[in-house]
Amino acid sequence: MTMRALIFPVCWLLLMSPAAWGTVFPDEPRARTPLVISAALDLSVVSPLLEAFQAAHPRIDVDFREDTTLAVNDSVSNGPPAPDVVISSAMPLQMARVNDGWARRLDSPQARAWPDWAKWRNEVFGFTFEPIVMVYRLDLARHMLPPQTHADLQQLLTSHAELLDRRVTTYSPQVSAIGYTLSQQDARYSTRFWELVDAMGQLNAGLERDTQTMLEGINEGRYWLGYNLIGSYAMAYAQHHPDIIVQVPMDYSLVMMRMVFVHRDAEHPEAAETFVNFLLGPEGQHVLAGQTPLFSPLTDMAGPWTARRLREQVGEHLYPIPLDASLLAFVDPARREAFMRQWRETFGSVEDSPSASP
Repeated sequence: MTMRALIFPVCWLLLMSPAAWGTVFPDEPRARTPLVISAALDLSVVSPLLEAFQAAHPRIDVDFREDTTLAVNDSVSNGPPAPDVVISSAMPLQMARVNDGWARRLDSPQARAWPDWAKWRNEVFGFTFEPIVMVYRLDLARHMLPPQTHADLQQLLTSHAELLDRRVTTYSPQVSAIGYTLSQQDARYSTRFWELVDAMGQLNAGLERDTQTMLEGINEGRYWLGYNLIGSYAMAYAQHHPDIIVQVPMDYSLVMMRMVFVHRDAEHPEAAETFVNFLLGPEGQHVLAGQTPLFSPLTDMAGPWTARRLREQVGEHLYPIPLDASLLAFVDPARREAFMRQWRETFGSVEDSPSASP
Protein backbone atom coordinates (compact mmCIF):
# COMPACT_ATOMS: atom_id res chain seq x y z
CA MET A 1 0.00 0.00 0.00
CA THR A 2 1.39 3.39 -0.95
CA MET A 3 1.94 5.84 1.88
CA ARG A 4 1.36 9.50 1.13
CA ALA A 5 2.50 12.33 3.32
CA LEU A 6 2.07 16.05 2.72
CA ILE A 7 5.03 17.85 4.26
CA PHE A 8 4.02 21.24 5.70
CA PRO A 9 6.39 24.14 6.43
CA VAL A 10 8.02 24.21 9.84
CA CYS A 11 7.84 27.78 11.12
CA TRP A 12 11.15 27.90 12.92
CA LEU A 13 12.94 26.51 9.91
CA LEU A 14 11.72 29.48 7.88
CA LEU A 15 14.06 31.63 9.93
CA MET A 16 16.92 29.50 8.62
CA SER A 17 15.74 29.59 5.02
CA PRO A 18 18.03 31.19 2.43
CA ALA A 19 14.89 32.95 1.19
CA ALA A 20 14.76 34.78 4.52
CA TRP A 21 18.20 36.16 3.81
CA GLY A 22 17.09 37.65 0.50
CA THR A 23 18.50 34.93 -1.72
CA VAL A 24 16.83 34.72 -5.12
CA PHE A 25 16.16 31.28 -6.61
CA PRO A 26 15.88 31.64 -10.40
CA ASP A 27 14.18 28.25 -10.69
CA GLU A 28 11.63 28.91 -7.92
CA PRO A 29 8.04 28.68 -9.22
CA ARG A 30 6.22 32.01 -8.84
CA ALA A 31 2.87 30.49 -7.80
CA ARG A 32 2.11 27.70 -5.34
CA THR A 33 2.63 24.38 -7.02
CA PRO A 34 2.54 20.72 -6.00
CA LEU A 35 5.52 18.40 -6.27
CA VAL A 36 4.89 14.65 -6.49
CA ILE A 37 7.81 12.46 -5.40
CA SER A 38 7.66 8.68 -5.90
CA ALA A 39 10.29 7.25 -3.57
CA ALA A 40 11.64 4.02 -2.18
CA LEU A 41 12.87 5.86 0.88
CA ASP A 42 11.47 5.82 4.42
CA LEU A 43 9.73 9.07 5.33
CA SER A 44 10.97 8.77 8.91
CA VAL A 45 14.59 8.90 7.67
CA VAL A 46 14.24 11.57 4.99
CA SER A 47 11.85 13.95 6.80
CA PRO A 48 14.59 16.42 7.93
CA LEU A 49 15.55 16.88 4.28
CA LEU A 50 11.95 17.41 3.17
CA GLU A 51 11.31 19.89 5.98
CA ALA A 52 14.41 21.87 5.06
CA PHE A 53 13.37 21.95 1.41
CA GLN A 54 9.84 23.04 2.29
CA ALA A 55 11.22 25.82 4.48
CA ALA A 56 13.54 27.04 1.73
CA HIS A 57 10.80 26.81 -0.92
CA PRO A 58 7.48 27.45 0.84
CA ARG A 59 5.55 27.88 -2.40
CA ILE A 60 6.14 24.23 -3.31
CA ASP A 61 3.82 21.70 -1.64
CA VAL A 62 5.57 18.33 -1.38
CA ASP A 63 3.50 15.18 -1.89
CA PHE A 64 5.90 12.41 -0.84
CA ARG A 65 4.74 8.93 -1.87
CA GLU A 66 6.70 6.20 -0.11
CA ASP A 67 6.61 2.74 -1.68
CA THR A 68 8.66 -0.36 -2.51
CA THR A 69 11.41 -0.34 -5.13
CA LEU A 70 9.30 -2.38 -7.53
CA ALA A 71 6.24 -0.13 -7.07
CA VAL A 72 8.35 2.99 -7.60
CA ASN A 73 9.79 1.45 -10.75
CA ASP A 74 6.26 0.74 -12.01
CA SER A 75 5.16 4.31 -11.24
CA VAL A 76 7.55 5.62 -13.88
CA SER A 77 5.51 4.20 -16.75
CA ASN A 78 2.07 3.76 -15.18
CA GLY A 79 0.96 7.35 -15.82
CA PRO A 80 -0.37 9.73 -16.72
CA PRO A 81 -0.04 11.46 -14.41
CA ALA A 82 3.64 10.77 -13.92
CA PRO A 83 5.50 11.53 -10.70
CA ASP A 84 7.65 14.64 -10.92
CA VAL A 85 10.66 13.10 -9.16
CA VAL A 86 11.65 9.43 -8.86
CA ILE A 87 13.95 8.18 -6.07
CA SER A 88 15.00 4.56 -5.55
CA SER A 89 17.70 2.38 -4.04
CA ALA A 90 17.24 -0.20 -6.82
CA MET A 91 20.11 1.18 -8.85
CA PRO A 92 19.84 -1.14 -11.90
CA LEU A 93 16.11 -0.42 -12.27
CA GLN A 94 16.71 3.32 -12.05
CA MET A 95 19.47 3.13 -14.64
CA ALA A 96 17.27 1.06 -16.96
CA ARG A 97 14.47 3.63 -16.73
CA VAL A 98 16.85 6.46 -17.52
CA ASN A 99 18.41 4.50 -20.37
CA ASP A 100 14.93 4.01 -21.80
CA GLY A 101 14.45 7.76 -21.95
CA TRP A 102 12.23 8.45 -18.91
CA ALA A 103 14.51 11.10 -17.35
CA ARG A 104 14.78 14.82 -17.99
CA ARG A 105 18.33 16.13 -18.37
CA LEU A 106 19.35 18.78 -15.87
CA ASP A 107 21.53 21.69 -16.97
CA SER A 108 22.10 23.48 -13.69
CA PRO A 109 25.21 24.50 -11.74
CA GLN A 110 24.42 21.82 -9.14
CA ALA A 111 24.11 19.08 -11.78
CA ARG A 112 27.27 20.14 -13.60
CA ALA A 113 29.26 20.29 -10.36
CA TRP A 114 28.10 16.90 -9.09
CA PRO A 115 30.89 14.26 -9.09
CA ASP A 116 31.11 12.33 -12.34
CA TRP A 117 31.25 8.98 -10.51
CA ALA A 118 27.84 9.68 -8.91
CA LYS A 119 25.84 10.70 -12.00
CA TRP A 120 25.07 9.58 -15.53
CA ARG A 121 24.57 11.97 -18.47
CA ASN A 122 23.32 14.65 -16.06
CA GLU A 123 20.05 12.72 -16.03
CA VAL A 124 20.28 10.58 -12.90
CA PHE A 125 22.23 11.29 -9.73
CA GLY A 126 23.36 9.25 -6.72
CA PHE A 127 22.83 11.66 -3.83
CA THR A 128 23.48 9.40 -0.80
CA PHE A 129 26.31 7.08 0.31
CA GLU A 130 24.78 4.26 2.38
CA PRO A 131 26.85 1.30 3.63
CA ILE A 132 25.41 -2.21 3.59
CA VAL A 133 25.76 -3.73 7.05
CA MET A 134 25.30 -6.69 9.35
CA VAL A 135 22.98 -6.32 12.36
CA TYR A 136 22.74 -8.50 15.46
CA ARG A 137 21.03 -8.66 18.84
CA LEU A 138 23.02 -8.39 22.04
CA ASP A 139 21.73 -11.92 22.76
CA LEU A 140 24.10 -13.16 20.08
CA ALA A 141 27.15 -11.83 21.94
CA ARG A 142 26.22 -13.92 24.99
CA HIS A 143 26.68 -17.11 22.97
CA MET A 144 29.36 -16.30 20.40
CA LEU A 145 31.76 -13.63 19.19
CA PRO A 146 29.80 -11.33 16.84
CA PRO A 147 31.08 -11.23 13.24
CA GLN A 148 33.11 -8.31 11.94
CA THR A 149 33.88 -9.66 8.46
CA HIS A 150 32.23 -11.89 5.88
CA ALA A 151 34.64 -14.69 6.82
CA ASP A 152 33.62 -14.30 10.47
CA LEU A 153 29.98 -14.58 9.45
CA GLN A 154 30.50 -17.76 7.46
CA GLN A 155 32.49 -19.35 10.28
CA LEU A 156 29.74 -18.42 12.71
CA LEU A 157 27.02 -19.96 10.57
CA THR A 158 28.85 -23.26 10.27
CA SER A 159 30.17 -23.57 13.84
CA HIS A 160 26.90 -22.57 15.56
CA ALA A 161 24.47 -24.09 13.10
CA GLU A 162 22.12 -25.60 15.66
CA LEU A 163 21.87 -22.43 17.73
CA LEU A 164 21.36 -20.17 14.70
CA ASP A 165 18.85 -22.34 12.87
CA ARG A 166 16.03 -20.05 11.63
CA ARG A 167 17.60 -17.13 13.52
CA VAL A 168 19.39 -15.52 10.55
CA THR A 169 17.79 -13.22 7.98
CA THR A 170 18.72 -11.53 4.72
CA TYR A 171 17.06 -10.11 1.62
CA SER A 172 15.18 -12.33 -0.79
CA PRO A 173 16.72 -11.71 -4.23
CA GLN A 174 13.54 -13.17 -5.71
CA VAL A 175 11.13 -10.47 -4.50
CA SER A 176 13.40 -7.54 -3.62
CA ALA A 177 15.12 -5.47 -6.30
CA ILE A 178 17.71 -4.13 -3.87
CA GLY A 179 18.21 -7.65 -2.48
CA TYR A 180 18.94 -8.98 -5.97
CA THR A 181 21.37 -6.11 -6.63
CA LEU A 182 23.26 -6.68 -3.38
CA SER A 183 23.56 -10.42 -4.02
CA GLN A 184 24.92 -9.76 -7.51
CA GLN A 185 27.47 -7.30 -6.15
CA ASP A 186 28.50 -9.68 -3.37
CA ALA A 187 29.13 -12.39 -5.94
CA ARG A 188 31.29 -9.92 -7.82
CA TYR A 189 33.52 -9.00 -4.86
CA SER A 190 33.67 -12.25 -2.88
CA THR A 191 34.90 -15.58 -4.21
CA ARG A 192 33.21 -17.24 -1.20
CA PHE A 193 29.79 -15.70 -1.72
CA TRP A 194 28.12 -18.95 -2.76
CA GLU A 195 29.57 -20.73 0.28
CA LEU A 196 27.88 -18.07 2.43
CA VAL A 197 24.59 -18.56 0.57
CA ASP A 198 24.86 -22.31 1.15
CA ALA A 199 25.51 -21.78 4.87
CA MET A 200 22.44 -19.51 5.18
CA GLY A 201 20.34 -22.05 3.32
CA GLN A 202 21.46 -24.84 5.64
CA LEU A 203 20.23 -22.70 8.56
CA ASN A 204 16.84 -22.02 6.95
CA ALA A 205 17.56 -18.28 6.97
CA GLY A 206 14.49 -16.07 6.73
CA LEU A 207 14.26 -14.24 3.41
CA GLU A 208 12.60 -10.84 3.69
CA ARG A 209 11.62 -8.15 1.21
CA ASP A 210 12.85 -5.05 3.11
CA THR A 211 15.26 -3.90 5.81
CA GLN A 212 12.50 -2.71 8.14
CA THR A 213 11.00 -6.20 8.38
CA MET A 214 14.41 -7.67 9.15
CA LEU A 215 15.07 -5.07 11.85
CA GLU A 216 11.70 -5.72 13.47
CA GLY A 217 12.37 -9.46 13.42
CA ILE A 218 15.75 -8.96 15.09
CA ASN A 219 14.30 -6.59 17.68
CA GLU A 220 11.50 -9.05 18.51
CA GLY A 221 13.98 -11.91 18.90
CA ARG A 222 12.75 -13.99 15.95
CA TYR A 223 16.14 -13.38 14.38
CA TRP A 224 19.49 -12.91 16.07
CA LEU A 225 21.52 -11.88 13.04
CA GLY A 226 20.82 -10.03 9.81
CA TYR A 227 23.01 -9.85 6.71
CA ASN A 228 23.11 -7.17 3.98
CA LEU A 229 20.77 -4.64 5.56
CA ILE A 230 20.67 -1.02 4.40
CA GLY A 231 22.88 0.84 6.85
CA SER A 232 20.93 4.11 6.94
CA TYR A 233 17.76 2.35 8.11
CA ALA A 234 19.65 0.12 10.53
CA MET A 235 21.52 3.02 12.14
CA ALA A 236 18.35 5.06 12.53
CA TYR A 237 16.55 2.06 14.07
CA ALA A 238 19.40 1.25 16.45
CA GLN A 239 19.25 4.76 17.92
CA HIS A 240 15.91 3.85 19.50
CA HIS A 241 16.52 0.13 20.13
CA PRO A 242 19.59 -0.38 22.36
CA ASP A 243 19.62 -4.16 21.91
CA ILE A 244 20.36 -3.72 18.20
CA ILE A 245 24.03 -3.53 17.14
CA VAL A 246 25.05 -2.38 13.64
CA GLN A 247 28.33 -3.69 12.20
CA VAL A 248 29.86 -2.31 9.01
CA PRO A 249 31.90 -5.27 7.67
CA MET A 250 35.60 -4.61 8.12
CA ASP A 251 36.84 -6.64 5.16
CA TYR A 252 34.61 -4.92 2.61
CA SER A 253 31.32 -3.11 2.66
CA LEU A 254 29.12 -2.45 -0.33
CA VAL A 255 27.82 1.10 -0.56
CA MET A 256 24.47 1.89 -2.15
CA MET A 257 23.46 5.26 -3.57
CA ARG A 258 19.86 6.44 -3.81
CA MET A 259 19.36 7.50 -7.40
CA VAL A 260 17.12 10.43 -8.28
CA PHE A 261 15.85 11.79 -11.57
CA VAL A 262 13.26 14.23 -12.87
CA HIS A 263 10.59 12.43 -14.88
CA ARG A 264 10.51 13.47 -18.53
CA ASP A 265 6.71 13.87 -18.30
CA ALA A 266 6.71 15.70 -14.97
CA GLU A 267 3.63 17.87 -14.62
CA HIS A 268 5.60 20.29 -12.45
CA PRO A 269 9.09 20.31 -14.01
CA GLU A 270 10.23 23.58 -12.44
CA ALA A 271 9.41 22.34 -8.95
CA ALA A 272 11.04 18.99 -9.73
CA GLU A 273 14.26 20.59 -10.90
CA THR A 274 14.26 22.88 -7.88
CA PHE A 275 14.02 19.84 -5.59
CA VAL A 276 16.81 17.87 -7.29
CA ASN A 277 19.04 20.95 -7.35
CA PHE A 278 18.39 21.29 -3.62
CA LEU A 279 19.40 17.65 -3.06
CA LEU A 280 22.65 18.15 -4.96
CA GLY A 281 23.43 21.59 -3.58
CA PRO A 282 25.10 22.52 -0.28
CA GLU A 283 21.76 23.13 1.48
CA GLY A 284 20.48 19.60 0.94
CA GLN A 285 23.83 17.90 1.43
CA HIS A 286 24.38 19.71 4.75
CA VAL A 287 21.07 18.28 5.97
CA LEU A 288 22.02 14.78 4.79
CA ALA A 289 25.40 15.02 6.50
CA GLY A 290 24.13 16.52 9.73
CA GLN A 291 20.62 15.20 10.33
CA THR A 292 20.13 11.88 8.51
CA PRO A 293 22.05 8.59 8.36
CA LEU A 294 21.79 8.67 4.55
CA PHE A 295 25.38 10.00 4.35
CA SER A 296 26.56 12.69 1.95
CA PRO A 297 28.86 11.39 -0.80
CA LEU A 298 30.71 14.72 -1.07
CA THR A 299 34.28 14.60 0.21
CA ASP A 300 34.28 18.22 1.38
CA MET A 301 31.06 17.95 3.41
CA ALA A 302 31.35 18.11 7.22
CA GLY A 303 29.10 16.26 9.63
CA PRO A 304 28.60 12.91 11.37
CA TRP A 305 27.01 11.31 8.29
CA THR A 306 29.51 11.70 5.45
CA ALA A 307 31.47 9.41 3.18
CA ARG A 308 34.66 10.94 4.56
CA ARG A 309 33.64 10.19 8.16
CA LEU A 310 32.67 6.65 7.20
CA ARG A 311 36.06 6.05 5.58
CA GLU A 312 37.79 7.39 8.68
CA GLN A 313 35.95 4.78 10.76
CA VAL A 314 36.02 1.81 8.39
CA GLY A 315 39.06 2.45 6.22
CA GLU A 316 39.29 2.04 2.47
CA HIS A 317 37.18 -1.12 2.33
CA LEU A 318 34.09 0.67 1.04
CA TYR A 319 32.94 -0.45 -2.40
CA PRO A 320 30.30 1.87 -3.89
CA ILE A 321 28.10 0.14 -6.44
CA PRO A 322 29.17 1.83 -9.70
CA LEU A 323 26.68 4.29 -11.12
CA ASP A 324 27.26 3.68 -14.79
CA ALA A 325 26.03 1.66 -17.76
CA SER A 326 27.33 -1.58 -16.18
CA LEU A 327 24.18 -1.55 -14.03
CA LEU A 328 22.14 -2.36 -17.11
CA ALA A 329 23.56 -5.87 -17.16
CA PHE A 330 21.76 -6.63 -13.91
CA VAL A 331 18.32 -6.16 -15.47
CA ASP A 332 19.03 -8.58 -18.32
CA PRO A 333 16.39 -11.36 -18.00
CA ALA A 334 18.76 -14.15 -19.04
CA ARG A 335 21.40 -13.06 -16.53
CA ARG A 336 18.79 -12.78 -13.78
CA GLU A 337 17.40 -16.25 -14.51
CA ALA A 338 20.88 -17.79 -14.48
CA PHE A 339 21.70 -16.09 -11.18
CA MET A 340 18.41 -17.09 -9.55
CA ARG A 341 18.82 -20.67 -10.73
CA GLN A 342 22.19 -20.84 -9.02
CA TRP A 343 20.71 -19.19 -5.91
CA ARG A 344 17.90 -21.76 -5.70
CA GLU A 345 20.30 -24.64 -6.19
CA THR A 346 22.67 -23.30 -3.49
CA PHE A 347 20.30 -21.88 -0.90
CA GLY A 348 17.28 -24.05 -1.56
CA SER A 349 13.95 -23.12 -3.08
CA VAL A 350 13.27 -19.41 -2.56
CA GLU A 351 9.57 -20.10 -3.03
CA ASP A 352 9.59 -22.28 0.08
CA SER A 353 10.19 -19.19 2.26
CA PRO A 354 7.00 -17.72 3.75
CA SER A 355 8.39 -14.24 3.10
CA ALA A 356 9.00 -14.83 -0.61
CA SER A 357 5.54 -14.32 -1.99
CA PRO A 358 5.33 -12.13 -5.13
